[in-house]
Amino acid sequence: MKKKFLSAILAGIFTFGSFGMTQAATREEVAAVKVVTAGDFKYWNDDSPTKKKIVEFVEDVTNPASKNFIPEEDRIATFDMDGTFYCETAPLYFQETMFLYRATEDKNYRPTKEMADFAKKIKPKIYDKTGITPEENAQLFKYLTKAYEGMTPEEYRAYVRNFMQTNEAGFKNLKRGEAFYLPMVEIISYLSNNGFAVYIDSACGVDTTRELIGNIFPIRYDRILGSDFRYTSTGMGKDDPKNHFYDRKTEKIIISGEPINDNAKTRKIFSILNQIGKKPVLAFGNSGGDSGMLEYTLQDNKYRSESFFVICDDVERERGNLTRAAKDKALAESRGWNPVSMHDEFKTIYGDNVTVEK
Repeated sequence: MKKKFLSAILAGIFTFGSFGMTQAATREEVAAVKVVTAGDFKYWNDDSPTKKKIVEFVEDVTNPASKNFIPEEDRIATFDMDGTFYCETAPLYFQETMFLYRATEDKNYRPTKEMADFAKKIKPKIYDKTGITPEENAQLFKYLTKAYEGMTPEEYRAYVRNFMQTNEAGFKNLKRGEAFYLPMVEIISYLSNNGFAVYIDSACGVDTTRELIGNIFPIRYDRILGSDFRYTSTGMGKDDPKNHFYDRKTEKIIISGEPINDNAKTRKIFSILNQIGKKPVLAFGNSGGDSGMLEYTLQDNKYRSESFFVICDDVERERGNLTRAAKDKALAESRGWNPVSMHDEFKTIYGDNVTVEK
């Protein structure tokens, strides 16, 4: 009975509340976001050009009488995750920040001296946003899986869930598992409720992404595309996987520790081809790493199509960078992507009591 009462309260917050939330939206509250019609949006400013364009697009392509009508089976929308509907500024992508925690703070893990020294070297650069060198970035990429070598998929997913309970750096009242852009959550809900199949096409690891958005977004797990771990088994040894007989009684599947297959830039197109099989009509991203998906959506599409580019230009409610924001806006406009201004268009980002630490 208590659970039902709590659920009713949470639903009421989203149905009747304006924007006086006293904390970040919890995962339960994010899951309760439901947008079916244009009148259901709550987290976008009324004059938002993005909201207006999305609504006009959906009403147009779902109208059987329109020349731009898109059959439901072809209504494909793809979203990047970090920086598109989830925080990537605290201080970096979820996956990279979790590695720094594992290598420098996790008392249950013993990194190699080389790994520990490397993490201690780059951590202040990342947290202070002074930047790391291309060589350091390449080494970081390798450690993103090396740090979890030997874990089973289930153990890794549990590790992600535990890290989600930690607080985002540089923010007050924001946990990593709650750091979703509420306006973009509404877009995902609106599309899902109007016959669109929504896919995530992220450079973040697919297991990581599934845990982050699991049970709160109306997106099936098989519609989450991302960078892939390379797995092995405890009994494989030097066998070629295609020749190895897996014995369920004596073996387990584990993370090999080899670098992930990175799902970025043009590889996002390959993921669409291999795992969706149809060209999207809508694509949402926020960086050059999403360029392949955004461009491919607009290239020779047989249907009306649009690409949107989220720009982190808010330095009061987010840890935006105005120099980068200006470059991102110029890039979007030059490529025909619709720029989305967090500062001008988002009525709230995470909830009104989430503040940036100065």
